[in-house]
Amino acid sequence: MHPLAVALQPLVDATGAEIVRASDVTGSDVALIWNGDVVAGVRLPPVHGSLERIITVVENELGEQLPMLARPAKQQAIRRLDELGAFVLRRAVEDIAEAMGMSRITVYSYLNALHR
Repeated sequence: MHPLAVALQPLVDATGAEIVRASDVTGSDVALIWNGDVVAGVRLPPVHGSLERIITVVENELGEQLPMLARPAKQQAIRRLDELGAFVLRRAVEDIAEAMGMSRITVYSYLNALHR
């Protein structure tokens, strides 16, 4: 694997994407270009499953699964999910509330406190 692809591997893993060989790069992939040559590509993950990947990122950052977090950490998780764009996804509030073991009203309350 090309050194550029190796260097990008942690980012690719964190986003749920995958690295593909230069010969397999398609128009929907992000070509990795080194000295004018395509050396590999990044195939972005489908939108389906994005919320689950974002939740996993936040759980990894906080070191615990969302339902196990104490209230201040849940507020921090909501802040981080908001920063990562989780709430632009359809049904995100409901799905995040379920994942955190709280009501959607509580999620809205935490979001409102952030945006005041």
